[in-house]
Amino acid sequence: MLVMGSMIGSGIFIVSADMMRNLGSGYWMIIVWVITGIMTVAAAISYGELSSLFPKAGGQYTYLTEIFGKKMGFLYGWGLFTVIQTGTIAAVAMAFGKFTAYLVPELNNAAPIFQSGTFQITWIQILAIAVIILLTYINTRGVESGKILQNVFTGSKIVALLGLIALGFILVDASHLAENFSFGTNSFNNLKQDAKGIFLQSGWEPISGMTLMGGIAAAMVGSVFSSVAWESVTFVSGEIENPKKNVVKAMILGTSAVMLLYIAVNFVYINALDRDSIAFAANDRVAVAASQNIFGSAGTVIIAVLVMVSTFGCNNGLILAGARVFQTMAKDGLFFKSAVNNNKNQVPGNALWMQGVWASILCLSGQYGNLLDMISFVIVLFYMITVFGVIYLRIKQPNLERPYKTWLYPVTPIVYLLIGTAFCVLLLIYKQQYTWPGFLIVLLGLPVYYLINRNKKAE
Repeated sequence: MLVMGSMIGSGIFIVSADMMRNLGSGYWMIIVWVITGIMTVAAAISYGELSSLFPKAGGQYTYLTEIFGKKMGFLYGWGLFTVIQTGTIAAVAMAFGKFTAYLVPELNNAAPIFQSGTFQITWIQILAIAVIILLTYINTRGVESGKILQNVFTGSKIVALLGLIALGFILVDASHLAENFSFGTNSFNNLKQDAKGIFLQSGWEPISGMTLMGGIAAAMVGSVFSSVAWESVTFVSGEIENPKKNVVKAMILGTSAVMLLYIAVNFVYINALDRDSIAFAANDRVAVAASQNIFGSAGTVIIAVLVMVSTFGCNNGLILAGARVFQTMAKDGLFFKSAVNNNKNQVPGNALWMQGVWASILCLSGQYGNLLDMISFVIVLFYMITVFGVIYLRIKQPNLERPYKTWLYPVTPIVYLLIGTAFCVLLLIYKQQYTWPGFLIVLLGLPVYYLINRNKKAE
């Protein structure tokens, strides 16, 4: 439930619009989701070996620290706190707010609480912060509170998604499946934009070769963003029964189930909508457009409620898990000392509040969306370093007792590394706005790391 709940947030309801704009073909859109699925499950299978070797709290931070040293671990933890975990929490909370505004139009229509130039604070941002504070508070009440909430909300959204998938084929009057697949292996792009940057509904032109490769990489930014956070379960290894077995099972079963759900949901979009309706869905809300075709006027309400349930449960998982990493870092002397101790409910209360406050500030800044565009590259980079760690440890310490060994080793980690490398290289060539800013945010952690260590030596 933690793996699936942390993965399924708002992405699956939105990113397919941008993916279709980059590819112009239902065939290629499904291929990109399949590639992302193979990549995600291959990473989870590889992480399984590390989770059985290092079954304590901290997960990916612990693996990177144990294999490559404190500096690498800190850079990951720094990226996690500044952008990856907190930026995702902010974005998911804002998605909750925006879809709530679908049901409560007054939220959308209300004047900003504060405005100075382009910067503004709206009631949607305040609602997003209220959700973060509420979920942080619930999680400070003990791990049981967070677990119950996670199970209820994740169970609800899985059932709702399965219903959407089934009814997406039963209730649609006119199927667009054949039409969307009629382009075959042809892909289209070269869309023109107006002065405001809005895509114009004309100008689909065939693309192939390296242009198509660039389109695939750009489309994968969306599918990768929708498929991350499964590693959150490794952050709470210290609080899971028999972590050497159960963390592995959770990661592999959870990622596999979510990727199958995602592919099925995209088949629903391709069945319910034509190419232009997917690519140019209002505010990229493909799920809303598809749902209106399936359920009529009630479709908007159905999807708004589903996204609210989905994002609420997703944020609970992210908030519950992330704080455990920052507590582990504090124990290693690489984060605020006050994050070390558990509260009276035996959970890292201070770390939870630090994470919640920073995520709330990101909500107010309005920059979380830009930040998230930048970090898909960085997230995949850290996944690649961690997956490489499996191979590195096999070579350096072949005699370590491994309760779980990566299935199909070395093929599985190599498959991930090849796809990940292709994704990162293509982004560096074709979509640099998605790469350098996120990379620089992580590199800013280096002077912080040296400052912390200098202070330690001075002590």
